[in-house]
Amino acid sequence: MKPSILPHLLLRGIACAVLAFLLVNPAAGVAQASAQDHLVSPQALQQQVQRASETRQQNIRTVTDFLSTPIAEHAIRDAHYDPLQVRTAIPTLSDQELANLAARSADAQQKFAAGYIGQGLLTLIIVCIVIIIIVAIVH
Repeated sequence: MKPSILPHLLLRGIACAVLAFLLVNPAAGVAQASAQDHLVSPQALQQQVQRASETRQQNIRTVTDFLSTPIAEHAIRDAHYDPLQVRTAIPTLSDQELANLAARSADAQQKFAAGYIGQGLLTLIIVCIVIIIIVAIVH
């Protein structure tokens, strides 16, 4: 009777091992496939975040440089604001507000350099940008 039990136990052990292998192996394959099926790879996501950060830093520099000019500092003081406090508030703006102000600052600076606008209009633009910054910070 003992010789007939041994092959039965051996067959059971092999069946369990095969079943365990089949259960574990497809799960690893599915996990590997799902990791490769992401819409955006981690590297692409990291590059996108890095580009957004670089764009934000460039926008901060653009607005800060514009508001650091002697004409801008004079206009800010005439409007009874502290130029340092205004420049310190620039990084607290949202990405959208910052991009908008950077575009306006660059445009105003180019038009002033080209002679399309005078110092009076440039001063008005600077004061408007300062007011936008102050309002954005308050809200």
